[in-house]
Amino acid sequence: MKLLAHHELAGFGGLGEGMAMQLTSDGRRILWLAHESAPKNFSGVDVTDPTAPKLIVQTELPHMKLRSNSLDVVGNTLVVAYQASEVGIKPAGVDIFDVSIPETPRLLSHFDCSGPHSRGVHAVWFVDGKYIHMSSGAPDFQPRNPLDDQFYRIVDISDPTKPFEAGRWWYPGTREGDEAPPPARLPKQFDTGFRTHNTNVFPDRPDRAFVGYIDGGAVVLDISDMKDIKVVSQWNHSPPFNGFTHTVLPLFDRGLWIVSDECVQDNGADWPKLVWVVDARNEANPVPIGTFPAPSFEAFAKRGGRFGAHNLHENLPGPTSFRSDTIIVGSFFNAGVRVYDTSNPYQVQEIAYFVPGAPKLSPAGAIQLNDVYVDDRRIVYTVDRFTGGLYILEMNI
Repeated sequence: MKLLAHHELAGFGGLGEGMAMQLTSDGRRILWLAHESAPKNFSGVDVTDPTAPKLIVQTELPHMKLRSNSLDVVGNTLVVAYQASEVGIKPAGVDIFDVSIPETPRLLSHFDCSGPHSRGVHAVWFVDGKYIHMSSGAPDFQPRNPLDDQFYRIVDISDPTKPFEAGRWWYPGTREGDEAPPPARLPKQFDTGFRTHNTNVFPDRPDRAFVGYIDGGAVVLDISDMKDIKVVSQWNHSPPFNGFTHTVLPLFDRGLWIVSDECVQDNGADWPKLVWVVDARNEANPVPIGTFPAPSFEAFAKRGGRFGAHNLHENLPGPTSFRSDTIIVGSFFNAGVRVYDTSNPYQVQEIAYFVPGAPKLSPAGAIQLNDVYVDDRRIVYTVDRFTGGLYILEMNI
């Protein structure tokens, strides 16, 4: 992994899990980045020449109690998630922008998800130009436990000026009034909630949603009828592990899922947080068959900040995205970005990595690489959770 460029984004870090690339009508490549913390909302970086990235726009959040942790782009339509620091705060939901002129994003509409028990939207998935799949609260949803406030929602934006809800599903027993009993919770130290994180739907199987349901594990849903969503399968390793299923990446041709946890505690306190290989040839009975080789606990756990798995490059179906059924790229906080060959799913091999030094003024005292995106040129983009900004890498494998 060769470092091609590093951009500090005018000193505004705090980058979240939103990375998406737009191919403009004049042939430019714009990398859109969501900021995990105020005051900035999202940034656009021209990476047409990956060795010379140029910041072309950086927008402001309405106030300091919001974060725009996630975004996606299809064509000239950008969708951005807004999550508040407390329930009841507005705005909370999704903004839809026209970015046909990337330097001047134009707001088309806002889909409101605020409410007395809602913090809004944590993560969005938008790849087909029609539906936003997201982890969201709602004004009419009261969780039995406040940690369970975000569930799976589908929003139709066929007309981006008039978004509307097309479907929803939540983990049985997590909403007030459910007939199902509340789910058994992890020990308080590790209880991070039965709520959605990534909600991935691919053109290969538009009738399936692959959902990381945090402490609820990996959940696959039949969404062929969005008004009547049904569970296809569930797989959960917690307990005995410590929860927070983040991403479920299906490898359709191979009948596999790659499932990543998220480390959410510093200094290895919730270790191990792993990336799993799950045999899903029989989708009703998924079976774990291995894990990715983990970075050394001794080398990284006490280095500073979080240590463990987080997100994966998710084989996005757009024209600028790298896609592979064997090569998987993931972000691991202070253990950097790592590349794996899964040709033998029973014996995954690490084949490349990049771990930069500690950024200036980082409160973690170490790098905290939060997310990763790989384009069709095999250029790798990764961002720091705090102050490190954007790193652009050449992947030679």
